[in-house]
Amino acid sequence: MRTFDLAPFHRSTIGFDRLFNLLDQVTGAESQAQTYPPYNIERTSENAYRITIAVAGFAEADLSIEAAANVLTVKGEKAANENGSGEVLFRGIAGRSFERRFQLADHVNVTAARLENGLLHIELVREVPEAMKPRLIQIGGGEKAKPQPQVIEQARAA
Repeated sequence: MRTFDLAPFHRSTIGFDRLFNLLDQVTGAESQAQTYPPYNIERTSENAYRITIAVAGFAEADLSIEAAANVLTVKGEKAANENGSGEVLFRGIAGRSFERRFQLADHVNVTAARLENGLLHIELVREVPEAMKPRLIQIGGGEKAKPQPQVIEQARAA
């Protein structure tokens, strides 16, 4: 339930559509609390992150990871007849299909994924292009700031 209206901002801004879409998603119906499967988000260094999702009972073939348009989507689908040979008396390990979406910031890329002991680890790194990194601008003053004329050709005295 959203208690504020973003319409005035849509009318007076250009190029902020993605920001408003993110706000709508966070405050809208898509942000309903998902509890399955549980996950952790860790910061492993200044520009590196790891998402760990508990996917007990899923094999690598049952999982898919897709990164497109700043959204990371992890899907898990188990085949319907993987019950094994015996009758299940109690099912405490959930095996239902899932789809989990994560909004990625600009310049965050997936570098690796591995399935280990029932945990899916997805490695992410933020790689800001050199042109977008802050740079130091030198402040010139006095005579050093004035451009000096350059001699291109000089006639020889005979």
